[in-house]
Amino acid sequence: MPYVDRGDAQLWWDGRGEGEPLLLIQGLGYPGDMWYRLVPALAVNHRVLWFDNRGTGRTGVPDGPYPVEVMADDAASVLDAAGVDATHVMGVSMGGFISLELVLRHPARVRSLVLGCTGSGGVGFVAGDPEAAAMIAARATMTPQEAAEVAIPFVYASTTSRADMDEDFAVRMVRPTSPEGYTNQVLGVSQWGGAYERLGDIGVPTLVLSGTADRLVNPANSKVLAGAIPGAELSWLDGASHVFFTDQPEASARAVLDFLAKVHA
Repeated sequence: MPYVDRGDAQLWWDGRGEGEPLLLIQGLGYPGDMWYRLVPALAVNHRVLWFDNRGTGRTGVPDGPYPVEVMADDAASVLDAAGVDATHVMGVSMGGFISLELVLRHPARVRSLVLGCTGSGGVGFVAGDPEAAAMIAARATMTPQEAAEVAIPFVYASTTSRADMDEDFAVRMVRPTSPEGYTNQVLGVSQWGGAYERLGDIGVPTLVLSGTADRLVNPANSKVLAGAIPGAELSWLDGASHVFFTDQPEASARAVLDFLAKVHA
């Protein structure tokens, strides 16, 4: 398996398909394997790359906390290892924060952005459900299985089957995220100053994608992003929650592919 040596971390990454590159960046506590529902569709006509953020999966748990800026530089190092000069980027939740820092710190590396179920951070961030915030804090002391269970009402749509959730859990529990890795990510995000004041500097085509029933990240954040990033397009997945790529995988893939087709054109 390929790894990137970052000195303090050994980042695991992988890829599939051929064509225009597309880098996928996962959210808080999720390994790169959680892209498994979208990769087959996206890889039909793209070279899809994904990796385990520090603190998760095969990358393991280096000393923390993990600043968002450092995780953005991690993403750039994956592109270096893959021999990719510039790529389309899709980030969800915390991965959206990382994607924003990636395009702002390394603008020449990003061709377009898909920002899913995320926000700007900082002064532009719209607070979500107070119960969700309490859940995020409480998960730091739970086992990986307990942490997955307690998040269900906040991250999955009411229409999503338990079988689909269990399939996700099975993927995550192959290499479960430890409380230490999770906490190091939470601390890094909590220390991030956000990107709200810099959103106007983003000069690449951008799609903001969100489920209307997200209880973890207030969907109003998507409106903030789309309003502040020049030329950004806003797309809603009606009834989907935070893990929209499980709630509505086909619609999620189609939204991304349609956007990338327009960018290519």
